[in-house]
Amino acid sequence: MKFVDEASVRVEAGKGGNGCLSFRREKFIERGGPDGGDGGDGGSVYLEGDAALNTLVDYRFQPRYRAQKGEHGKGSDRTGANGDDIALKVPLGTSIFDEDTGQYLGDIAAQGERLLVARGGKRGLGNTRFKSSTNRAPRQTTQGEPGEVRNLRFELKLIADVGLLGLPNAGKSTLIRAVSAARPKVADYPFTTLVPNLGVVRIGDSRSFVIADIPGLIEGAADGAGLGVQFLKHLSRTRLLLHIVDLLPVDGSDPAENVRTIENELARYSEGIASKERWLVFNKTDLLSKEEAAERMSGVVNELAFAGPVYAISAISGEGTDKLIRDLGVHLARMKEEAERAEEDRAAAEQERIREEVHAFSLAQRELRRQRRLGGDEDEDDDDDVDVQYER
Repeated sequence: MKFVDEASVRVEAGKGGNGCLSFRREKFIERGGPDGGDGGDGGSVYLEGDAALNTLVDYRFQPRYRAQKGEHGKGSDRTGANGDDIALKVPLGTSIFDEDTGQYLGDIAAQGERLLVARGGKRGLGNTRFKSSTNRAPRQTTQGEPGEVRNLRFELKLIADVGLLGLPNAGKSTLIRAVSAARPKVADYPFTTLVPNLGVVRIGDSRSFVIADIPGLIEGAADGAGLGVQFLKHLSRTRLLLHIVDLLPVDGSDPAENVRTIENELARYSEGIASKERWLVFNKTDLLSKEEAAERMSGVVNELAFAGPVYAISAISGEGTDKLIRDLGVHLARMKEEAERAEEDRAAAEQERIREEVHAFSLAQRELRRQRRLGGDEDEDDDDDVDVQYER
């Protein structure tokens, strides 16, 4: 299936049905009065998250969607049926924007989560609604309102725990093949990876995390060079970045300079992504002796003054990948626990704030009543003086 991470869609909510102008006509009943019913509400357009989807390709082939109109009202006080809503399925991680105004409308991040993007038109009123003591035979009705029409832009940002960074041919796809069931194409030429790939890494029987491999970056990517900048947005939802460094580049380039190239492009593209936690993973250590590999790694780390975790692996043979995955699993679990603890603390602090507000309000009310009593206000409406009477 073709990977598509952006799509433009036009959605039209249904028009509300018109109100009916009708009068009751039955044998032996004169001037039966108005009996025109209301119209039905127009159908709305929703977006709904679907974990089974991972691309927006369907919206490239069908970019227009329209919800059902509401039916018109009918005589005998019959209300028109409401138009059916429609729910467009989108992958988790889809951001929605109004293409005409640029307004951000929301994100779909959970299975079954819904977002209203076009509200159906309200129903028109039948002439029964306008009956009064002075207007026994109203001929007024209202028309149904048109539904909202919007041009939307969908942007898919893959939801992954770990994102892979690196120059072309650094070994990112080889690594994801080595640690997961994903099978991206691997070859010895630049830009073999043309689209992002996701792999599920399992640790034992109960734990797993998702790793994302995006096309490699090159210098000038933030200005449109290469392919990777098109997919950098997919790293915005990751919790951790693995920077894959070719320890022995075939072009003879300096690994430290290669790391700086990626850092510069990240900073130019997004400070948020550039500030994410990042681990250095030196790849292709099997091409060097252990002593030479350790010396080169130490030189790069010292030159960069890098203070984060550093790993040495050979993605093609699997050497060092087990330790990397175990440490990633432990670290991600710790990050999740810290996030949950922070959310619990935030919720507890909010509850405490609400309790304090309620308590302060109660004290203020008591003080106010006390001041009124001291001032001789006998007519004060105090809850303590309310008499409750029960009548049969």
